[in-house]
Amino acid sequence: MSKSKKLHNVTVAQVFKTIIWPRKKYLTVGLALITISRLAGLVLPGASKFLVDDVIPNNDLSMLKWLIIAVAAAIVIQAVTSFALTQILSVEAQHLISQLRAKVQRHIIQLPVRFFDNTKTGELVSRIMTDVEGVRNLVGTGFAQMIGGVLTSLICLVLLIVISPLMTLYVLFPVAIFGVISLKAFGKIRPIFRERGVINAEVTGRLTETLGGVRVIKGFNAEEQEIKTFEDGVTRLFLNVKKSLVTTSFVTSAATLLLGLASAGIMAIGGYQIMSGALTFGDFLAFTLYLGFMIAPILQMSNIGSQFTEAFAGLDRTQEILNTPLEDANGHRNLQLDHIHGNITFDNVAFAYEAGKEVVKGISFNAPAGSVTALVGTSGSGKTTIAGLAASFLNPESGTITVDGHDLQTISLKSYRSRLGVVLQDDFLFEGTIKQNILFPRPNATEAQLQQAVEAAYVQEFTNRFEDGLDTLIGERGVKLSGGQRQRIAIARAVLADPRILILDEATSNLDTESESLIQESLKNLMKGRTTFVIAHRLSTIRQADQILVIEQGRIAEQGRHDELLEKQGRYYQLYTYQARI
Repeated sequence: MSKSKKLHNVTVAQVFKTIIWPRKKYLTVGLALITISRLAGLVLPGASKFLVDDVIPNNDLSMLKWLIIAVAAAIVIQAVTSFALTQILSVEAQHLISQLRAKVQRHIIQLPVRFFDNTKTGELVSRIMTDVEGVRNLVGTGFAQMIGGVLTSLICLVLLIVISPLMTLYVLFPVAIFGVISLKAFGKIRPIFRERGVINAEVTGRLTETLGGVRVIKGFNAEEQEIKTFEDGVTRLFLNVKKSLVTTSFVTSAATLLLGLASAGIMAIGGYQIMSGALTFGDFLAFTLYLGFMIAPILQMSNIGSQFTEAFAGLDRTQEILNTPLEDANGHRNLQLDHIHGNITFDNVAFAYEAGKEVVKGISFNAPAGSVTALVGTSGSGKTTIAGLAASFLNPESGTITVDGHDLQTISLKSYRSRLGVVLQDDFLFEGTIKQNILFPRPNATEAQLQQAVEAAYVQEFTNRFEDGLDTLIGERGVKLSGGQRQRIAIARAVLADPRILILDEATSNLDTESESLIQESLKNLMKGRTTFVIAHRLSTIRQADQILVIEQGRIAEQGRHDELLEKQGRYYQLYTYQARI
């Protein structure tokens, strides 16, 4: 089943309650302005009838002057109210968009890590930035124009009936047919707009990946392949837009045809009534002008209806994101820990990324407060998953993880992660300066604390060679630095965070031998008094661990200290001697 079919339609009642009603003050002012503007617009048809039937036949120059003044005043009122309307409602619409973007981003960033593992970054960017844009039509001038259009049409309808009931009745028949066609068409367009959001997110997602992985693309001479992939995506987007344009143009053409036939009929009926003396030329002129004022909003409805349909389709997708349960949404994580010692116990813990395919199976061990637990094993054995469980990035399918005797799934994530530090394998850095990246966990840290972290991770060893030192810009994801330099910044960031629980996932994987020897000392200082989980392929880095867990196919194959495991001459011995030969 496609994503679009899984979505539930946002109802008019929901939109009214959450978007329209909270902004009733702005919309009330907007409706007052549009009413004044539309009423001022009706001065011209009335003045035209008066001009033709009374002023010109009587050569009344005085009345002509006042007539011109009234028309000019009405035009000025229209211009002023139109400007004020745009200023008030358009600005509020943009304010609403910014609020919705912030709301969606706040929600997305609080979703579980597993959600991000299954969703492209570019797709989420599209959800945040693009999907909410359509709401400007609900709060902006589109909504006011729709209400104003309905009001104008109703007033004009009354005036048309007063002038000629017969011609009015003739006009209403094609207008009714047009209304039915429009309702049917907009019902079909909504899924098309919704699908457009999905395609746009996919194309944006792929484009983001392409630009981020440009070195890999060029390294494998795969530019043409990526160009083709993107062209296929934008072609799908074009075909979707084409489908919606066909529907909307059909509505517009139907309006032109039906209302054109109505105009032709009115010429015949009106001409006959003028010749028979039942209608004056002024009445016919006024009827024609009022008819234009009544029909113009109806024609405009096709455009506004399309905008509203797009807005609702975007809200459907936005609501889908907002309905995704938050990481801390089960209501059980209420325990606030003011102090964490760091005694962590895994009791028969199992975890699966996919149902029925456990990657961690019945893991049980204790990591006492302040101890170092090393996780070793082949790639894909489950080491990083165990570290992710300890970091609360993942929740166990069965079994329990306790922190100082408390079930980790009952502890507030904010409370727990405020005492957590991580140095991950991909050593992610943000665009900006080296200093900003180190200060990331504690932006308000003192200069002394910053320098302590810099020295502990030996960051100054390479920043001293840079002209701007710690204020050196590192580019997106730190592309201007070597792998070892990025990793030392990541370690300095963890030192500054001063955590009670520390996760080091391949923290020395990108370091050369000289850098590694420097970092080993800083890591030893960093790990003092902290409960630390170390994942390392280089077994030489974990000799001093308090306990080593050898993970094989999601289970603990061996457990003990370095020397104990070597004496057993089991799996750890095999791994260690194999690396030693290398």
